[in-house]
Amino acid sequence: MATIDVDKNGLTDDQADIIRQTLPVVGANIGDITPNFYRRMFAAHPELLADTFNRGNQKQGAQQKALAASVATFAATLVDPEAPAPEELLARIGHKHLATGIVEEQYPIVHKHLFDAIEEVLTPEVFQGAVRDAWDAVYLEMQRVLVNFEKQLYDEAGAEPGDVFRAAEVVSRDDLSDDVVVFGVRGKDGELPGFTPGQYISVRQTMSDGARQLRQYSLVGVPGDGVLKFAVRRVRADEAANLPAGEVSNKLCDDVRVGDDIEISLPAGDLVLDTESDAPVVLISAGIGATPMVGMLNYLAANDSRRRVLSVHADRSEAADVLAAERTAAVTALANGAEKRWIEPEFMDLSAEGGVELPEDAEFYICGGNGFLQHVREQLAERGVDRSRIHFELFSPNDWLLDA
Repeated sequence: MATIDVDKNGLTDDQADIIRQTLPVVGANIGDITPNFYRRMFAAHPELLADTFNRGNQKQGAQQKALAASVATFAATLVDPEAPAPEELLARIGHKHLATGIVEEQYPIVHKHLFDAIEEVLTPEVFQGAVRDAWDAVYLEMQRVLVNFEKQLYDEAGAEPGDVFRAAEVVSRDDLSDDVVVFGVRGKDGELPGFTPGQYISVRQTMSDGARQLRQYSLVGVPGDGVLKFAVRRVRADEAANLPAGEVSNKLCDDVRVGDDIEISLPAGDLVLDTESDAPVVLISAGIGATPMVGMLNYLAANDSRRRVLSVHADRSEAADVLAAERTAAVTALANGAEKRWIEPEFMDLSAEGGVELPEDAEFYICGGNGFLQHVREQLAERGVDRSRIHFELFSPNDWLLDA
C-alpha cells in the first residue's frame, strides 16, 4: 500500500524560523499571489488550462486558492508541532494527481511560476536570498513526498506515470432526475481496473473548442462485475453567485447515451472503506456527497457485512435526494444498519441532544461541501470523536485547509 514519508526535519533551524516569520505574510497575500501565478503559468503552458485544470473553478478562483493553501498548509506542518499531520492532505492531492495523470516533470513548472508570483507580490526585496531558499526547501520537500507517493500509486495500478485514461463504452444510463444521471461503463480494450468502495474516476470530455476537460465522479456500484457505475450531477449556471455552468457535467447529461464511447481514468481517492475492519461505520453526507457513501453501503450490503453501520444524510429537499431509495435499500439489507436523514444540511444535528447515537469506536466518513464538512467536524469534536477516526472528501477544492 502506498505510503507517505515526510521529513519533518528537512528544514534547517534557520529555514524553519524564516518560514514561521513569513508564513503570515504569505497567507495574507494568497489572494494576490494565486491569480498572478495562474496567469503566468497558463500564458507559458496554455495546454494545462485546456486539458488539466478545471476551467470552471479557475473562473471562480476556487482552485487557485486550493493549490496555494495546500503549500502554505504543508509549510505550517513542517514548523508547527501543533499543526495537523500533513499525510491526509498529501494523500488527497496524490490521488487527485493519479486521476488526472500528473507527472513528475510538471512540478518544476508550478514551482517556477508560483515562486515568481510570490516574488512579484511580496517584492524582490522581501522574497529573496534566505527567504526564498527557505520556501524553496518547503516546496521541494512537498514535491519529493508527492512524487514518491504517486510513483507508488502508479505502480500499484500497474500503469506508467501519466498513462491513466482508458477507453470505455457506456452500457447503462439511469436518469434519476433532470440533474442527476448514473452511468455504467465497461472497458473497450479489456476489463477495467478494480476499485475500493469510496473511490472516484476522472471522466475526460472533448469540448467544442478542442479542450479536453476532466471532472471527477464517485463510483456507486460494487467492485467485481466489470462495470464501473458513477453518478453525475448537472452543475447549472448561477449568475447571482457568479458560478458558470459545469462544462463536463452538462455535456455528459445532455449528450452521452448508451453505446457511446467515453474516456475514464484509473480509480483513485483516499476516502475509502476499510474492508478488512470490523469497526462500526458512520457515513455522513450532504447533497451529491452521498455518492461515495452509496458505493460503501452497496459494498457492505453485497458482502453481508455484520458491522454496525449508520447512514446520515442531509439534502435541500425531498426531491433533490435522488439516492435516498438506494441508500435505504442497502441499509435495510444490512444486519446492523440504520439511517437518519435531514432536509436542509444546516439542520443536521449530531449532538447527543439531537438523538443521534454514535457507535463507540466507529470510523467516520464525511463527504460534502466546505461549510458542511466544517460543521460536521465541529459537532464530532464536541462529542469527543478522535480526529484520526474522521475521514473526509471535499466535493470542491481544498481552499479552507489553510485555516484547518
